[in-house]
Amino acid sequence: MKHIRNFCIIAHIDHGKSTLADRLLERTGAITEREMQSQILDDMDLERERGITIKSHAIKMDYVSPADKQKYVFNLIDTPGHVDFAYEVSRALKACEGALLIVDAAQGIEAQTISNLYQAIEQDLEIIPVLNKIDLPGADIEVAAQQVMDLIGCEFDEILQVSGKTGIGVDELLEAIVQRVPPPKGDPEKPLKALIFDSVFNTYRGSIVYVRIMDGTLRKGDSIKFMAVDEEYDADEIGYLRIKDEPCDVLKAGEVGYVIGSVKSLEHTKVGDTVTTVKNPAKEPIAGYKEVKPMVFSGIYPTDSEDFESLRSALEKLQLNDASLQFVPETSAALGFGFRAGFLGMLHMEIIQERLEREFDMNIITTVPNVEFEIINRDGKKVTVDNPSEMPDAGNVEKVFEPYIKAQIITPSEYIGAIMKLCQERRGVYVNTTYLDGTRVDITYELPLAEVVFDFYDKLKSFSRGYASLDYEFIGQREGTMVRLDILLNGEPVDALSSIVHREKAYEWGKKLCAKLRELIPRQMYEVAVQAAIGNKVIARDTVRALRKDVLAKCYGGDVSRKRKLLEKQKEGKKRMKQVGSVEIPQEAFLAVLSMNND
Repeated sequence: MKHIRNFCIIAHIDHGKSTLADRLLERTGAITEREMQSQILDDMDLERERGITIKSHAIKMDYVSPADKQKYVFNLIDTPGHVDFAYEVSRALKACEGALLIVDAAQGIEAQTISNLYQAIEQDLEIIPVLNKIDLPGADIEVAAQQVMDLIGCEFDEILQVSGKTGIGVDELLEAIVQRVPPPKGDPEKPLKALIFDSVFNTYRGSIVYVRIMDGTLRKGDSIKFMAVDEEYDADEIGYLRIKDEPCDVLKAGEVGYVIGSVKSLEHTKVGDTVTTVKNPAKEPIAGYKEVKPMVFSGIYPTDSEDFESLRSALEKLQLNDASLQFVPETSAALGFGFRAGFLGMLHMEIIQERLEREFDMNIITTVPNVEFEIINRDGKKVTVDNPSEMPDAGNVEKVFEPYIKAQIITPSEYIGAIMKLCQERRGVYVNTTYLDGTRVDITYELPLAEVVFDFYDKLKSFSRGYASLDYEFIGQREGTMVRLDILLNGEPVDALSSIVHREKAYEWGKKLCAKLRELIPRQMYEVAVQAAIGNKVIARDTVRALRKDVLAKCYGGDVSRKRKLLEKQKEGKKRMKQVGSVEIPQEAFLAVLSMNND
């Protein structure tokens, strides 16, 4: 065990961790030149294009140290950098003894780096600070190093300077992993305790579980038990994680590997669960397991109602690779049959939508993203609502609780004013401001999640010219004055356009929405009233003018009563049409609601 090193990489999006991982794999001979491609651990096209890690990855490398000529085993457990996947990050950290803190020498410390670093320090990991991209012309090593020293209290000499692109300093980094990362602790003789830090689905083999053995020994063929879900299986195949899986007969304490046990569903292989043996089970599971709860909810509908079953099978296939995606069927009067899906956050939602369109060629409409509200009715009953159409009428609602987050924003100091104004507009509660150095500042706000899910991140980026970075954590439910805003067309509510908004913002939002719909709804032969209402009270109105035939064209001169008679006759006809006619809402109207705040 003393020759094993388990470590992960902590970095903000686009600070070069996937590129640096490529260099480590090259130097340790884990991949041949033929297999080499950039960002090899990011195996989705989407990950490569966006330059982000969505699924965490793990890989085993062999390294012979020039200092003592010993052979060491490195297990690199790559982590996603985005805030939506914070729970996956925490489990990956639990499987390690050390972490490489990678900071872009040109950009300095950013918000998600700090939040993941704090998680690593809480888990008592050995931190190795690394400045990456030192070959860039814009790299400011002194400033970036000072930020790292202020953050973790290390000396300048302890910070390694590397370039993932050119390979400068990679040999020193490999040696530092040997010297500084402690070997794993654990007793191979104790009952088996293995932490699941990730799982993937294989069409032929079922669910493949990635584990770190904390205590005990796992042998091929052992009967195993997943403690949180209380399911039993046989370990048909176990092995090490190379570029291609490498089967073996035994996994001992301290090692990282995979287990295949004919598990039919990803729901049984939950990240953070403990695997033990049936014969000699562990008394208690590894601490820290929790159910991943979706934070953002949205309706997903096929543009063509005949594609409903295709959409169902596409979502089921995505769920096989991503157990955090949850969905249930729902119907909408305006959009027909579809699904209500729950996501970890806005990035997660975007990625699922993009994968549905790309991988499954689905044309979909998504409704306005919502969060989960807790509502206490007048009779004291508590209900949870994630769809505006399910919200009880205003008269029956006693209290509404909405989720709040603590947002940490790191930005160059010249954008403080604009960012604070944005947070105040979104009902933010100011907590504090910390200057990281002369030019960068860390601002903390408590914000309602409902105000963040919409377009807060886009606005933040545009106000700060792309320099600000955001990280957030859920801090609980708080009471708020939330109301359901309905959109009525000719007095008929359109459920897909309803939203839950703060009472103070309802009038402004309703007015904007009515004006937008007036432009987008095609003119009918009769007048269409577009109204925004809270309960029975209409708070805003716009009118789509009728298309009118000029019935007076044949009247030249003559008595006014003749003209009036023709106009009255036309008015009666319009009234009859209005009673039987229905208004078709174009798809653009639903998409416009999504882009409302960007105007």
